[in-house]
Amino acid sequence: MSEVDPKLLEVLVCPQSRTPLRYDRAKQELISDAARLAYPVRDGVPIMLIDEARELGADE
Repeated sequence: MSEVDPKLLEVLVCPQSRTPLRYDRAKQELISDAARLAYPVRDGVPIMLIDEARELGADE
């Protein structure tokens, strides 16, 4: 499992809401609480496309 560069996490924002993201290591996703979206991280590379994001469930 590849890690996301911490420096990259400092500058990335959600492309929809333009708010900061939090990294979920267990699920390998970047979470936008404001947009209720989770962006996948594949091989350490964040996939920052709204079409690739999944909507967060009510319990997330």
